[in-house]
Amino acid sequence: MKVRIGNNIIGENEPVYVIAEIGLNHNGDVELAKQLIDVAAESGAQAVKFQKRTPDIATPEHMKLTPRDTPWGTMSYLEYRYRVEFERAEYTQIGDYATMRGLDWFASPWDEPSVDFLEDMNVVAYKIASASITDMGLLARIAATGKPVILSTGMSTFEEVEAAVDMLGTNGLVILHATSTYPLPPEEANLRMIPTLQQRYPGVPVGYSGHETGLQISLAAVALGATVVERHITLDRAMWGSDHAASLEPHGLENLVRDIRIIEQAMGDGVKRVFPGELAPQAKLRRVLA
Repeated sequence: MKVRIGNNIIGENEPVYVIAEIGLNHNGDVELAKQLIDVAAESGAQAVKFQKRTPDIATPEHMKLTPRDTPWGTMSYLEYRYRVEFERAEYTQIGDYATMRGLDWFASPWDEPSVDFLEDMNVVAYKIASASITDMGLLARIAATGKPVILSTGMSTFEEVEAAVDMLGTNGLVILHATSTYPLPPEEANLRMIPTLQQRYPGVPVGYSGHETGLQISLAAVALGATVVERHITLDRAMWGSDHAASLEPHGLENLVRDIRIIEQAMGDGVKRVFPGELAPQAKLRRVLA
């Protein structure tokens, strides 16, 4: 089973689909978002992803009035959410720009009206954030669009994953192993969940959404068979905002994509053979012929 998103095919023996997660790292600035789109395109990623909220719905009640220190002064958490949220004019600009740069673009909707918003923007797919995996109303609304769905499984039990997959169905589904610790320590990566998910959902493409600070864990995920790799990106990990510290800077994303493509070439097909480059050493070094 393979899944088409935009002009890309996701599945076994296909190029790893690299998603550059911009999320809220644009800090509410369209020009910064465009710079991050440039980073993704120039690195060789295939997609950029954002987040879409209706802040009054998506913000937990107990968080709405919590003070938040921001570059624009101290404000409530709800006010901050409105301050960094893109609406139609901004999404039109960044969506058109991503398309012009040859990238798929989509977002994680955090509430049902945001699904309707993204449908109007004609996104090519939906991403379900780990935090939303138990929101059955949201999942039902996304499933009703009939578009491909990428499901992150961080902060979740296997029973919660099962319930989400039952709601979404497996047609057009991609499942991402994830651990929602920011930044992710290696001992919590649990990469053996990738083959576990592959065995539990045969034929469904399985990938990895990473929040670590380096590249090694994401590259190991590819070696274990991840068909998708999603990583947050930023211009500078020292920038203000909750996700920047666990994000890749431009050179990091470029190196990640480069190394993923090398691993793809190196995996081979598992059939033992004598390669052309071995013939000369064989003739020189082997004393006893078969």
